Amino acid sequence: MAVQAAENDGINVEDDHLNDSLRNPGLISPDKEEISRLLTVPFSGRIRGGMRPGKKIIVMGIVELEPESFHVSLTCGRDSEKDGTLHDVALKLTARFNDRQFMRSARIAGKWTVEEASTDYFPFIPDQPFRIEIHCEHQRFRIFVDGHQLFDFYHKVKSFTSIDTVQIHGDLQITKLG
Repeated sequence: MAVQAAENDGINVEDDHLNDSLRNPGLISPDKEEISRLLTVPFSGRIRGGMRPGKKIIVMGIVELEPESFHVSLTCGRDSEKDGTLHDVALKLTARFNDRQFMRSARIAGKWTVEEASTDYFPFIPDQPFRIEIHCEHQRFRIFVDGHQLFDFYHKVKSFTSIDTVQIHGDLQITKLG
């Protein structure tokens, strides 16, 4: 199992706990102890330079054996919650297993948008691996799971560079980020 802490397709997702040796672009595969520390859920990592059209975020993982839900969010203002203010959430993807829904929403100025319902296809299976790709385009995020385009989410946050953090919570294990 390898972790990608260096750039991939022009993005760099870093965990809060990365030490200087892991920022070395020559390092490809940290040891198993570092991997488990780096990819622990809940996870929060920086998107270097923020988002922009053409950039993509890749999350690979394994769903837990008896999952309720998990969330993958692209957020703004990495440090804003530390000072007590709610940050904007450009995109929140929620996989809910009880009703087999893959939802998306955003939070702007402290208010959540209405959750957009998913397609009839629910791509996640307990105890099985998955790959989520979030492609940033000029007008929308395009979301793929295991190579299949599932849906688009039109941008609510217009300042792409302010989208600087990826957060992952819930019933999954992260195996790779890029």
